Amino acid sequence: MLVVLLKREGYHATAVASGEQALLELAARSYDVVLSDIRMPKLGGLELVDEIHKREIETTVILMTAFGSVDVAIEAMKRGAYDYISKPFRPDEVVLILKKAEERERLRRENASLKQALAERHRSESAGPAGMIASSAPMQEILRTVRKIAEYKTTVLITGESGTGKELIARAIHELSPRKEAPFVAVNCGAIPETLLESELFGHKKGAFTDAIRDKKGLFEEASGGTLFLDEIGELPLSPQVKLLRVLQEQMVRAIGANVDEPVDVRVVAATVRDLSAEVGAGRFREDLFYRLNVIQVHLPPLRERREDIAVLVEHFVQRTNARLGMQVEGVSPEAMKLLYAYGWPGNVRELENTIERAMVLADGPRIEVDGLPERLREKGDRIRQTLKSGELSIKKTTRIIEEELIRRALRETGGNRTNAAKILEISHRALLYKIKEYGID
Repeated sequence: MLVVLLKREGYHATAVASGEQALLELAARSYDVVLSDIRMPKLGGLELVDEIHKREIETTVILMTAFGSVDVAIEAMKRGAYDYISKPFRPDEVVLILKKAEERERLRRENASLKQALAERHRSESAGPAGMIASSAPMQEILRTVRKIAEYKTTVLITGESGTGKELIARAIHELSPRKEAPFVAVNCGAIPETLLESELFGHKKGAFTDAIRDKKGLFEEASGGTLFLDEIGELPLSPQVKLLRVLQEQMVRAIGANVDEPVDVRVVAATVRDLSAEVGAGRFREDLFYRLNVIQVHLPPLRERREDIAVLVEHFVQRTNARLGMQVEGVSPEAMKLLYAYGWPGNVRELENTIERAMVLADGPRIEVDGLPERLREKGDRIRQTLKSGELSIKKTTRIIEEELIRRALRETGGNRTNAAKILEISHRALLYKIKEYGID
């Protein structure tokens, strides 16, 4: 009777004789709605609802019974049924409840679609080129600057603490430039021995020195038409600095052992954690090279100065680690997120990424909890509060504890930069060095 009624109303309906057959039919093809009796042999209606949810079958279940009661209706809804009909029922009653179920499903799908669209919009607004993830005002301003300067060949100097994402910015400049189809070549100037540095950068000819058994292209030649990223440029010894300056000025490269210069078309982006102006003052970096590199400077603030980025970065790292390791971690608990916000992050974004991956691997449940975070984040670390609560009345002892804790905090906040730490603490650099030695702070 129901099949005839539903087909007359324009529905496609299939009838089966038991709960077991219903599960087989649902496994074979998709159905928007299941109408089922509650009282059935072997697998009853309520048990059928349980199996449908257990097997994660997406459908709306409406239960029917001649033995209706409020208790049964409530139990059916608790188990996940959409609604409940008491027999005997009128045909228009069945049609009405199906129309309501259709409207509910339409709204559910629209809501899911809207959430997905908002999430994608949020990700697109937070994600910059080359995988840059940021929502804070300082980083958004940096990304706007990157977009402006990318199309020009001018040299860029990127500064910032270790782990802030200097190479990502360099890649973003390359990807947004007309050179994006050409090579992006990155080299860490501090990782190559000084004796090999010139050969790596500029190349050499066969026989130029003992081990030069064949011609070798330099990185400038390899990056021809594209971008050469000189990371840790502050580590470059003085000797190669002279040759680099000449290349930047004349756009010509001479390999070791060569007699002629070769033209190169390379955009140079450099990065450093050092204060190059201070290095110039100390005689460790050429002033003319500094000005040639520092045509446009992009300074990346440390993560502790843009904590608004922590949430979007954590979401990004969770999704990426899930995909890479085949995990299904849903996110971070509110309590754990508070600790992530409170921590100073001396290692910046790189440290945050490593922390999230470690916590995901160690997570026992669907979320990262407080006990899954490293000890350095979990420890209260508030020796000042603990000292005051202890009842200690000695001003001398309490002052020493407070002073040591403040120095440790300042050093964490500045990533170990003692000059900046002294400024924060409002003491002289010399006094800070004395106290670091006195308290045995590493």
